[in-house]
Amino acid sequence: MARSHFLVAEFDGVPAASLCALPAAGIGVAARAAIAEVAGQTGLNSSELAAIFQRVAYSSKCWVQGSDSEWLLEHAATLPAYQGRGLMQALIEHALDKGRAAGFSRASISFLIGNEPAERCYARAGFAFAEEKHDPAFQALTGAPGFRRFARAI
Repeated sequence: MARSHFLVAEFDGVPAASLCALPAAGIGVAARAAIAEVAGQTGLNSSELAAIFQRVAYSSKCWVQGSDSEWLLEHAATLPAYQGRGLMQALIEHALDKGRAAGFSRASISFLIGNEPAERCYARAGFAFAEEKHDPAFQALTGAPGFRRFARAI
């Protein structure tokens, strides 16, 4: 189940930060299958499901993921009230330990270009710039020019 890949940090018993860590191989196919499964469970019809896939297609021209042989970190977030307490650094370190234990030697994380707090956080965790992609249509919709990917050895 996809939620088994999420790590959650609590602060005084409150979920305060999380990230997802999993093998990069097959993630696109798995994500589409998970969306279709949830759509079916919630009663969405095929045209509604097609509309969901159409809405997320805008990111495909600028998404950067790295290679299928990497350990992928994604969906990292900390609630504003808990930022600056080291929770994300602890989650990243735990996620990297899981990747190392699973036999991976490289990890990667992607984020919106311009998300400077994320960039500083990932650099503190030893990640460095690997690539980025821009797309004017994506920027028009989101305000961000595209995605940047950082990577590191684990």
